[in-house]
Amino acid sequence: MAEAGRLLASVFGLIDRTPLAGKSTLEIDTMVERFIVDELGARPASKGQYGFPYVLNSSINSVVCHGMPKDSDVLKDGDIVNFDITLEKGGYIADSSKTYLVGDVHPAARKLVETTYAALWKGIAQVRPGARLGDIGHVIERHAHRAGYSVVREFCGHGIGQQMHEEPQVLHFGRPGTGVLIEEGMTFTIEPMLNQGRRGVRQEKDGWTVRTLDGGLSAQFEHTVAVTASGVRVLTLRPEERAMAAKLEQAGAF
Repeated sequence: MAEAGRLLASVFGLIDRTPLAGKSTLEIDTMVERFIVDELGARPASKGQYGFPYVLNSSINSVVCHGMPKDSDVLKDGDIVNFDITLEKGGYIADSSKTYLVGDVHPAARKLVETTYAALWKGIAQVRPGARLGDIGHVIERHAHRAGYSVVREFCGHGIGQQMHEEPQVLHFGRPGTGVLIEEGMTFTIEPMLNQGRRGVRQEKDGWTVRTLDGGLSAQFEHTVAVTASGVRVLTLRPEERAMAAKLEQAGAF
């Protein structure tokens, strides 16, 4: 799983180096598939899963999750877009997502994205043997509400390993000291989705795309983590996040 996570982190490195404005989400999907298969010798695990025809989910602005890549969805200056990608290597799957700021983004959109990213790390910081899954959800929800955002409840993190979705479910809301006991050896995702307005969502007719009910922006970040004897290992950690993790720790976020 660590190898799958390392390879998946490199996929986001590819996207980081790609100018997004003017590109369609289908172009990016094709680019990512070629990289995973031809360069990494791995399998894009989302393609064909539950009948989904693409390698990644591309969720723009008011799309909460499960957006389908399209030729007609051309990214433009001011957009925010989440790319959710899975990768299988050696029979094990890693899952991660990142919300990108395209060009000159409005400060309100930037704040939403930054708050969601911080919420992810606050959740990760709760992971250790003996803690409870409710501890993760509690700190994420508290951080979101303090910033004036809502937490989507219809979708959650999940166990992951040889299958993309395994037990347990990892909610992004809850009460501390409740829920499944966290034990060494567990592997699961944490993937908070925060909305600018109300937490309500609706699914479009394509059966996949989920949008905010009120048309407000939504952002998401996701990592696959493993529970170690002393705490947590982020299996999908990206190189630029090493400094971010240290900064958050110094600021008392952990």
